[in-house]
Amino acid sequence: MASQPATRAQTGPEAVAWAERLRVANINPRTGLATDYLNHFNEAVMLLEMIPDMPECAEDFLTWSPLSYAEHFTASNFKARDLAIEAYEKAEPSVRAQFDHITDTMTSILTAVGSAMREVDKDTTRVRLAEQATAWVKPLIAACGGIINGGTEADVDTIMAN
Repeated sequence: MASQPATRAQTGPEAVAWAERLRVANINPRTGLATDYLNHFNEAVMLLEMIPDMPECAEDFLTWSPLSYAEHFTASNFKARDLAIEAYEKAEPSVRAQFDHITDTMTSILTAVGSAMREVDKDTTRVRLAEQATAWVKPLIAACGGIINGGTEADVDTIMAN
């Protein structure tokens, strides 16, 4: 059985054409979401992972700033950025709500860790903050990947509970 394309308004041949446009653009046709947005969070995690070996990288992490899905694609070189934003807006509300909840959680964690790092002087404290943030955010990135790729709600609930 074929998956339903990520749209609430289109049916029949229009839905098939829309799904193909999304697929070609590397946007999941079932969810209307693109994994490219996760690069925004992966960048922050990569910087955090460098801090234990090079504490001076905390300064690089502190330059990271949150971006919404639309802001990320507007600022990106993603070829189909307008299509990515449109597909996100047309995504099934329950899927988008799950996705937004997790990305909002990641943004809150990363923003709070950045604030905490600005408040401390000791590298050892920054290292602990970086390690804890990485431990929290990496599973959330995986959960978002699951949502983008059409994972089940139960999978997301399990990850969020851990």
